[in-house]
Amino acid sequence: MKRVSLILSFFIFGQVCVGQRPAQGPMSHEKFSPEKVGYHLFWEDNFNGRQLDTTKWKVRGIGKRRLDWVSREAVKIGGGHLRLLALKRGDTLMSGAVGTQDLFMSKYGYYECRAKLQRSSGVWGAFWIQSKQISQGEDPAVYGAEIDIMECFRKLGNNLVSHNVHWAYGPHQQSTHGMQSYLKGVGKGYHKFGLEWLPDKYIFYVDGYKFYEVTKGISQIEEYLILSMEFPGDEKELEKTVFPDKMVVDYVKVYQK
Repeated sequence: MKRVSLILSFFIFGQVCVGQRPAQGPMSHEKFSPEKVGYHLFWEDNFNGRQLDTTKWKVRGIGKRRLDWVSREAVKIGGGHLRLLALKRGDTLMSGAVGTQDLFMSKYGYYECRAKLQRSSGVWGAFWIQSKQISQGEDPAVYGAEIDIMECFRKLGNNLVSHNVHWAYGPHQQSTHGMQSYLKGVGKGYHKFGLEWLPDKYIFYVDGYKFYEVTKGISQIEEYLILSMEFPGDEKELEKTVFPDKMVVDYVKVYQK
């Protein structure tokens, strides 16, 4: 299916929401291979143990977030997978999130996770990179950026994932706004979500296919990885959420030249 027809089809069927760009298909049908362009595997976690490897990850932001509470109870390891859960215990909502802050920080390279996305709307799974200094200034080259490699908002459609870049946290925060990638079947089974971070641009991939190139908000400092299950700020958005829900992560890999 051609890129133009995909864009038109999503306008027709109303799959576009405020703050999000129209969905598009791949820019190229050639699959990206990091090894073929000179990258080598630099860091990885295949989640093969019985518990989270605390030399690589910490449960991130334990405590109140939006409607939810980030909890160790919502982070599970087993069968070679990381499970980040969305739980409901009475009136208490719990989410799972892990990050590599102060354990693994890097700059540039190719970042990839293989994951199975959550099944319901309201909550969403995410794979992203974050700067420790992002709220300290407005120049992304100096203070870094939030790079959302993948977010899955089921309300936008079952064959979509989103990408975004934010920088200058505070009153003058800036964003590229949500970029929607359409790939049939991406909402079922395991898929690969990747980012090539270069000194002058970001390139977003799904299953090896290039979807977007971005030249704004380019960070030039080391940042850390995050995997998370996110909740909205409005309880009405949880009306179609099926608890428990989860994002299942098979691996995370970082390649460098």
